[in-house]
Amino acid sequence: MIKHSKQRDCIHAFLMTRQDHPTAETVYMNIRRDFPKISLATVYRNLSLLADMGEIQKISTPDGPDRFDARTEPHVHFSCDCCGSVIDLEMEDVSDLDEIAGRSFPGKVTGHSILFHGICPGCMECAS
Repeated sequence: MIKHSKQRDCIHAFLMTRQDHPTAETVYMNIRRDFPKISLATVYRNLSLLADMGEIQKISTPDGPDRFDARTEPHVHFSCDCCGSVIDLEMEDVSDLDEIAGRSFPGKVTGHSILFHGICPGCMECAS
């Protein structure tokens, strides 16, 4: 059994208020308001634990730091190649991808993670 932690509760509560998929550093800077002595290592450790427990999602991006999302139901993400933001990409249901992938794979597919990339609407406006 995992010991209860006020710091972990605060980290999770902070993520629940966010739509922008913050980095560990962003979480750290905001959590320090309530826990001035918290270390960045403690924030990383608690984010990893919350992800392992299925309380949050960890989103690994190819060119930047990991991002964190309190929305745990299956959904896909978009990473902007220009500004680096990560946003939820609302699209039709893709939950059958595991089954489709499993048809041509001799092992067992148990899940997937989808990260689309390109240019976000905000960067498209700046570029034109």
